[in-house]
Amino acid sequence: MGQEDKDANSVEQTNGSSHSTATARHRSYKWWLVMAIYTLFVLAGQAVAILLGRLYYEKGGKSRWLITLVQPVGFPVLIPLYFLSAYKTSTQNSSSNITNPPSILVLSLMYIALGVLVSAYSILYSVGLLYLPVSTYSLICASQLAFNAFFSFFLNSQKFTPFIINSLVLITISSTLLAFQNNSSGSTIVSKGKYVIGFVCTVAASAGLGLLLSLTQFCFEKVLKKQTFKVVLDMIIYPSLVATLVILVGLFASGEYKSLDREMEGFKLGKVSYVNTLVWIAIALQVFSIGLVGLIFEVSSLFSNVISTLGIPIVPVLAMVFFHDKMTGVKVISMLLAIWGFVSYVYQHYVDDRNKSKTTGKV
Repeated sequence: MGQEDKDANSVEQTNGSSHSTATARHRSYKWWLVMAIYTLFVLAGQAVAILLGRLYYEKGGKSRWLITLVQPVGFPVLIPLYFLSAYKTSTQNSSSNITNPPSILVLSLMYIALGVLVSAYSILYSVGLLYLPVSTYSLICASQLAFNAFFSFFLNSQKFTPFIINSLVLITISSTLLAFQNNSSGSTIVSKGKYVIGFVCTVAASAGLGLLLSLTQFCFEKVLKKQTFKVVLDMIIYPSLVATLVILVGLFASGEYKSLDREMEGFKLGKVSYVNTLVWIAIALQVFSIGLVGLIFEVSSLFSNVISTLGIPIVPVLAMVFFHDKMTGVKVISMLLAIWGFVSYVYQHYVDDRNKSKTTGKV
């Protein structure tokens, strides 16, 4: 009788283990699908926004504040999705108790701080895009990864393995190479002084974005402490609202709003194309934001930044096709180093997943 009980318990444990393994495998597939969608959002949104931003300047656009404004102002397109996710979240949490939620004051200060940071790096990115060829601009943006790694070490307790360090070093060198080349023969012809201004502003904006990503992960882990898609949208919509208000103040204070009518009239592709360009930049950047913040939410700020660098080889190639930027030897080397750095980081993620699978199998 005792032996039969032992056999029955053994069968139950085996069945339970098999069920847990199947559930874990299903979650893994679902997780990778979500990661693929977020990655697609990041790559597509980033490429479209940069190329259309370059088109805006190429065809007669001159307002730095306007092109800065379209970066956060597209957040209303997310509102229907926000209410849908809020409804689902309230339904799922109707029977659960949320302990110690952050106060309205804490949330307000958090969103205001993030929004101001968004507005600051947005104007810097706009200046960089104005003075730099689009291929050079996109590759210098890779320096945000090094800044993000620095901030993640202190804010997010990021662990650095040899593969991750190798990735950061390679991508940093990749972007630094471009500081020594003024490719004025490309689509943008500027003086050496303006090229330096564009370079410095783009690097400073990359540092701001790196800090923003680390702060976003910190807020997810230490302040919000929720595992819902609504939280992801919260971290996009509210900071974007604050950033929009800040940039609007800058637009009116600078007086650039007075020349927007003349700018639209003089746009080489016409008024309709002028409006469409700005609208699609705004939409593309919201798609990019969902992917970027979603990757932070699911993995880490550093991982989301590495995925963003995957778009580095895409934008220069598209810029060569649409804007006739020259693909010089320095840019080719820079692209190869960036790809190498990305592969190094992805391999580290693969090793971590494999080790977790082995540990789970033993248990």
